[in-house]
Amino acid sequence: MHIAGIVIISIGLAFDFFGCLGLIRFPDIYNRLQAATKGVTLGTCGILIGTLLMYGSASFTIKALICAAFLFLASPTATHALARGAHIFGIRLWDKSILDKYKEDKEKTVK
Repeated sequence: MHIAGIVIISIGLAFDFFGCLGLIRFPDIYNRLQAATKGVTLGTCGILIGTLLMYGSASFTIKALICAAFLFLASPTATHALARGAHIFGIRLWDKSILDKYKEDKEKTVK
């Protein structure tokens, strides 16, 4: 179980690293939010699950599972709220973006 925990923690660290790299490299706020959300959610949950496998006490298991569930619910919800707020505030998409669902929804409600 110790080796499996180390492998899962390593995978989680890789997700966290690539999520942080996406924050630096992607062109606009919407792509950056997507990279951060997916990377941090999967990476941090991977670290929690790997640590759970390495130190599998009952109290730690419950705490790790509660934290992972909270991350899976709160992180995408917060990112959606940030992206919607940025769109309402008027922050434009990247020039090469081909789809704007928020704009399409706004046009449907106006008509």
